[in-house]
Amino acid sequence: MPSSSRPTDWQPEIDELNLRRRLALKLGGEERVNRQHALGKLTIRERIDALADPGSFHEIGALAGAGIYEDGDLQDFKPMPYVGGLIKVDGRRVAVGGHDFTVGGGAADSMQQERFKSVFIAELAKEYRIPLILFHEGAGANVAAAGMEGHAHLPSSFDAFGPDIRAGIEVPVIYSMSGASAGAVGALAMVGHFVVMTEQGSMFAGGPPLVKRALGADVTKEQLGGPDVHVRESGAVDNRATDEYDAIALMKKFLSYFPQNVYSQPPVWPSSDPPDREEEELLSIVPRERTRPYNMRRVVELLVDDGDYFEIKPEHGVTVHTILARVGGYPVGIVANNPRMLAGAMTAASADKQGHFIELCDHFHMPVVFLADVPGFMLGEQAERTGTLRHGMRAFWAMQMAKVPIFTVITRKNYGMAGQATANPSALNYRVGWPSGDWGSIPIEGGVDAAFKRDIANAPDPDKRRQEIEAFLLQFRNPFRTAEAFGIEDLIDPRQTRSYIHRFLELAYESLSSQLGIVWKAGVRP
Repeated sequence: MPSSSRPTDWQPEIDELNLRRRLALKLGGEERVNRQHALGKLTIRERIDALADPGSFHEIGALAGAGIYEDGDLQDFKPMPYVGGLIKVDGRRVAVGGHDFTVGGGAADSMQQERFKSVFIAELAKEYRIPLILFHEGAGANVAAAGMEGHAHLPSSFDAFGPDIRAGIEVPVIYSMSGASAGAVGALAMVGHFVVMTEQGSMFAGGPPLVKRALGADVTKEQLGGPDVHVRESGAVDNRATDEYDAIALMKKFLSYFPQNVYSQPPVWPSSDPPDREEEELLSIVPRERTRPYNMRRVVELLVDDGDYFEIKPEHGVTVHTILARVGGYPVGIVANNPRMLAGAMTAASADKQGHFIELCDHFHMPVVFLADVPGFMLGEQAERTGTLRHGMRAFWAMQMAKVPIFTVITRKNYGMAGQATANPSALNYRVGWPSGDWGSIPIEGGVDAAFKRDIANAPDPDKRRQEIEAFLLQFRNPFRTAEAFGIEDLIDPRQTRSYIHRFLELAYESLSSQLGIVWKAGVRP
């Protein structure tokens, strides 16, 4: 017979289990949670709650951490500095995780961890083929670990980046940086498909104390790696958010254009915006004066469903726009040159931005529309010092490797090597132009001086001779001459552009249904 002093069921263990879960919800304790709030930041649990559909968070590993015992009885509990599990976002199943800055600054303590929760969450996303969304705020490696463990670790002993990289081969991977992300915590976000940083976010290989010790320089976190550095200048981070709720809204909008994984198509939504809608404004939006700029974002707004679109990297590589949108409900990646900045010339930064975006769309089977108005590669000493030719060929390489259908609309200029990167001549290469189209190997105005240098120099009036040659050649720049030779597939009324794009997308999505899966690339990127 069982003793009357001993329970006959497992309720005491269940009570302890529930106690441990309650203690884990305290994160690093009231004082540290209040400090996080005082800095205007959410805790990791608040971030997950703000992202998730109400009541959908299923936590994994809540009991991982360090128990505090007295005479063998649990007195308190310090959770691991990482929270993760499964949620739903707008009804879609998603794997989610993030560092808990209230516990040791979010730094990993390998002595406590038999298995890293961050690795498990990435493997969870890959195994179940669901998107991976991660909140990064952490101090990276903890130098005190060597003292606790009695030896130092070789960096290559941990597969720190592999799980996220392998997940990204099959599913969308999205990161948010709402605080300081140092070392591996920051580096890991660079393998994602979309990264957003709040005004309070920062990222660096080593923080201000390391910079001070190594270089003798006094810098703040913001100066070292804030959004002005990484959103605008380096381009390492895609978009800037005003606060954490704005960051979550951006992540959700980005995800809305993408499939759960590479084995399915991007989600097509019902649309009440007529696919054959014509906008009179498009007829006059390109100025007759060839050197006058115009608003390419406005062109996009007039073409897409309900004028709604999502621009990636709006502050970096500003001579080109990279945009997610829908036309007739079909998700589409739009690359559009920006004639308001350096006439839309391709710079090293805009080439990398364009090439990366093409690869992103190609990887997730999203057709691409190119709105082309590019005078060529950026010229000059600075352009050469930044490697514009090599970076430009990266953009061209991405187009050559792309398997996804690409449709090109030439609104005005299309010159030189940068013009070649607005279409894919190794595939169908379907291009249409507006009557404002103006294209060639190099612009006539600049090319005349090179091609007719001796003729112009020997003329009694060099300026007059240059004008005569230009006038003769300009008659052949008429886009109708190119159409006569079937050098372009069609010239169209600008007002009909939306219907052309919609027709392209209908066909593209039909063909892509038989081409799903992982898109592997061959060769070596320039």
